[in-house]
Amino acid sequence: MHGMRMPTPRRAFYARRSTTLGTLLALFAGLLLLGAPTAQAAPPTPPSASTARSYLNALTVRAEGSSDGYSRDKFPHWITQSGTCNTREVVLKRDGSNVVQDGSCAATSGSWYSPYDGATWYAASDVDIDHVVPLAEAWRSGASSWTTARRQAFANDLGTAQLIAVTDDVNQAKGDKDPAEWMPPRSSYHCTYARMWVWVKHSYGLSVDSAEKSRLGGVLAGC
Repeated sequence: MHGMRMPTPRRAFYARRSTTLGTLLALFAGLLLLGAPTAQAAPPTPPSASTARSYLNALTVRAEGSSDGYSRDKFPHWITQSGTCNTREVVLKRDGSNVVQDGSCAATSGSWYSPYDGATWYAASDVDIDHVVPLAEAWRSGASSWTTARRQAFANDLGTAQLIAVTDDVNQAKGDKDPAEWMPPRSSYHCTYARMWVWVKHSYGLSVDSAEKSRLGGVLAGC
């Protein structure tokens, strides 16, 4: 009947059932979050798309330089960051989940989610540390005139989004290509990747070629 209140015992039962259901739903949601591939790879957050667009417009546009004289040895890495930990091990620890390291700082267990392709790996040997702006690309974009100390800082940079743990095969497929030639297989990561790339080039005063700028501009326009 309209206007009648539910008897107290029954109201209490429904209140308890509602509370229990809410608790179960919250627990279930938490379990889903734990089991979902989270954004484990965590280099420093790149600037927003609008800021990246302004950075891109400020970069010098010129034809890519020569690879003459280039060698990875001219970009010393991986250097010791602290104790026995080199840059690779620091990034593996930072970008992984539940990473366990031995006395020499080598990762002995853990998991790594590669945002480039959406794969998860459970052995550090399956993971490469990608230089977002490849060393050879940097060489052709201005790093050929740098001191060795500056090239070392670039190759081991933990302060920008220059280093990220990803699937080794994907990193090898990328090689030294710029965004006009290669983008991560996972299209949903293109915006983040473009922001990372532009941030690094802006931070180090590296140039872009016209095709590279066009591709980056197109991606950032859709972010």
